[in-house]
Amino acid sequence: MKYEKMMSNVEKHRLLERTDNKGWKKWGPYLSERQWGTVREDYSMNGDAWNYVSHDLSRSKAYRWGEDGIGGISDNKQHICFAFAFWNHKDPILKERLFGLTNNEGNHGEDVKELYYYLDSTPTHSYMKMLYKYPHAAFPYDQLKNENRKRGKGEAEFELLDTGVFDQNAYFDIFIEYAKVEKDDILIRVHAYNRGTKSAPLTILPTLWFRNTWSWGYQEFEKKPMLSGISTRQVEVSHQFFPRMKLYCKDAVELIFTENNSNNKRLYGTDNETPYVKDGFHDYIIKDKKDAVNPNKIGTKVAARYQKMIKGGDSINICLRFTTKTNLQNPFESFEETFEERIKDADDFYSILQEEVHHEEAKKVQRQAFAGMMWSKQFYYYNINQWLKGDPKMPIEFHKRDYERNASWHHAYMANILSMPDKWEYPWFAAWDLAFHTVTLAKIDPDFAKRQLSVVLREYYMHPNGQIPAYEWNFSDVNPPVHAWATLKVYEHDKKMNNGKGDIVFLERVFHKLLLNFTWWVNQKDNDGNNIFGGGFLGLDNIGVFDRNAQIPGVKLQQADATGWMAIYTLNMLRIAMEIALERPAYQDMASKFFEHFLHIAAAINTPMAKSGLGLWDEDDQFYYDKIFTHNNQTLFLKIRSLVGLIPLCAVEVIDDEMLQKLPDFKRRLDWILANRPDLAALISRWYEPGKGETHLLSLLRGHRMKMVFKRLFDENEFLSEHGIRSLSKYHLENPYHFHLHGERLTVTYTPGESDLSIMGGNSNWRGPIWFPLNYLIIDALHKYSSYYGEHYEVEYPTDSGEIITLKEAAFQISERLIEIFLHRNGNRPCDGGVSKLSEDPHFNGYYQFYEYFHGDNGKGLGASHQTGWTGLVADLIAEVAERNRKRGD
Repeated sequence: MKYEKMMSNVEKHRLLERTDNKGWKKWGPYLSERQWGTVREDYSMNGDAWNYVSHDLSRSKAYRWGEDGIGGISDNKQHICFAFAFWNHKDPILKERLFGLTNNEGNHGEDVKELYYYLDSTPTHSYMKMLYKYPHAAFPYDQLKNENRKRGKGEAEFELLDTGVFDQNAYFDIFIEYAKVEKDDILIRVHAYNRGTKSAPLTILPTLWFRNTWSWGYQEFEKKPMLSGISTRQVEVSHQFFPRMKLYCKDAVELIFTENNSNNKRLYGTDNETPYVKDGFHDYIIKDKKDAVNPNKIGTKVAARYQKMIKGGDSINICLRFTTKTNLQNPFESFEETFEERIKDADDFYSILQEEVHHEEAKKVQRQAFAGMMWSKQFYYYNINQWLKGDPKMPIEFHKRDYERNASWHHAYMANILSMPDKWEYPWFAAWDLAFHTVTLAKIDPDFAKRQLSVVLREYYMHPNGQIPAYEWNFSDVNPPVHAWATLKVYEHDKKMNNGKGDIVFLERVFHKLLLNFTWWVNQKDNDGNNIFGGGFLGLDNIGVFDRNAQIPGVKLQQADATGWMAIYTLNMLRIAMEIALERPAYQDMASKFFEHFLHIAAAINTPMAKSGLGLWDEDDQFYYDKIFTHNNQTLFLKIRSLVGLIPLCAVEVIDDEMLQKLPDFKRRLDWILANRPDLAALISRWYEPGKGETHLLSLLRGHRMKMVFKRLFDENEFLSEHGIRSLSKYHLENPYHFHLHGERLTVTYTPGESDLSIMGGNSNWRGPIWFPLNYLIIDALHKYSSYYGEHYEVEYPTDSGEIITLKEAAFQISERLIEIFLHRNGNRPCDGGVSKLSEDPHFNGYYQFYEYFHGDNGKGLGASHQTGWTGLVADLIAEVAERNRKRGD
């Protein structure tokens, strides 16, 4: 029934018109929120990206690779951009972009210092809404910098609310909305509310501009685009790649024009190409320099000026229209009616998705999580070859980079709409983040999710050797291989949405590329060829006692998580091959290959170390650990109870007998392996012993070992927090782990909040906090075990509580703990960290920020405050719990 309802929905039909980023998706929230301080814009000789373009310089420098703005949109190649600027008549800087601290300025790394919320968006961006909170007082730039500079790693971050600028509600709530009349016809509306009691002035500058493509010396962009003013309320848009367009600005005071060219005089002390430069609006509005803007009303950057004194408790409303319809006599006819229609379309679309979610606050959390996923799309542009060499024309003398970051990736040419972790603190794709994003994206736009998984496997992303680029700061770093896992999740959801018909073409295309990546892992990260892997930091930053990426003389590291990830990868590839083989029988050979490969990894990780020198299971502690080999032939377990030892738990797959019978060649080969290699067959769980519904279980863990890991996992004095699964066992609070390396004593202790040291950067911590992606992976694995064992496998949850429940219910209870991070309990939300204004104020408590990770004891949101990317997985958990509740009649 849900499928039929979805197909009748207006928004669903828009999605079906085009599956790529054209048509209704041509225009969307594709601007970054921070282009400055990125690797792409760094043309320094030493790779100091954070200092090469700072927030202060960003208003004056024309970016090379992308654009940023507040609440903005652009076309899918970011040629034409639109966003908002604000001034409260007290700030020293025109608010054209969001402010935050650099990695060096923040006491816990880079950190946006603004309050903004993504409230709604359909998948085609036919309707979008966000909220920006702007204080009446001068924005406290220096206070935020100075106070955070004083604070050490052991202290909390000094936040915008801590400055007092939101006391007495002396701020504006600025709601920004978009509604598409048609694909290239966009209505724009702003409601600005004065939440204070006193009147306060506000200038709003809706700004339209072209990304600068003409200053770098490339022939295809020699034809410079043009914006031209007509009266005070119309802008004509001329660009070689677009039909003629207009921006209609209802009741604007005036139109002001400049060029999106660098202010070379301010940046470099050299002459400007034109008297009208990028920061001209700042000079015109803040400094009252009349000659800073072009009196001829032409340029490549234009703003409509709205200036209002807003009474306390009152609001103003402004309206604009950006369209290919250039001869409208009344461009704002049916303006409000269209907004009402698009809001109804959005409500109808989400009401079908949420029909089983009866908890009203959980429903709001889920919808804003989806909104955050949609708003976190970004046009990502990075041509490594051009970036390394420099452009034919440059504003600075540039010969060669002494520090050639990503120099081995000359082939990489990225120019796509990508799902970002977030668009301020992480405005660049990260391969393993993106894989988790697609699981949530598939719920609302499976085609976009499939394209995201495909794009980073293309030949202009993936290295010729098969490595998937990790992230902008170092493409050659190694992220966990979760792409195949995400591919299966997206495939299964898409299949469910299409009445049981799976997209085998998608699966097959991805499978071929993943074969290259799998081979890269086997060749590069299994140095001894024994199926024990050592991938490096694997995205878990400081979880180890030392930087696991470092090459330490005389020390070789073997990793439980790397080996577990490869076991997961192998099972995922096995499952994908089986799915394809149902239609293309030749893939049974590939299924056999991955089945046998999994057996060899299982043998390697589980063989007692005393027998082979391999094995990562410690019989004394009954847990998986990393292991090192020293120069004097010592073999030592690094006995840190962390997610590293839980990853092998997630290497599980359940195969039903009906599917197996449809693949006779695979079954025959499988039976031969099990019969002729009993040593391998004995290491995997319950193959010959069918489970619930005639299923077969493949997993690294079985019997006693599985029970011991579950015992730790569900122990509230170890991994199980009131708010989910911790990344490090609380055992290490009273029992720190110490390790001596080359005369230095290194220590790992349970740190439930922000990191108290810097390994792999200063803004991440895997030594105690709760991270949604790994929690989700563990929950997913528990459901797989439950699908095999059924109601017969029970666990004590929590450990030592005396409460006995099924494994399935344990998985749901962990999900509920994670969801409750966002829900009010006794007037407070755990994610707000005890800040009463966030939890209790009616103008705050209906909005949600989706943090990077959460405090291991109290659930406070930490790290990046808008990382809806993988924290958006809460939307999936809400759906799964709601379905469980429906089935049992709750």
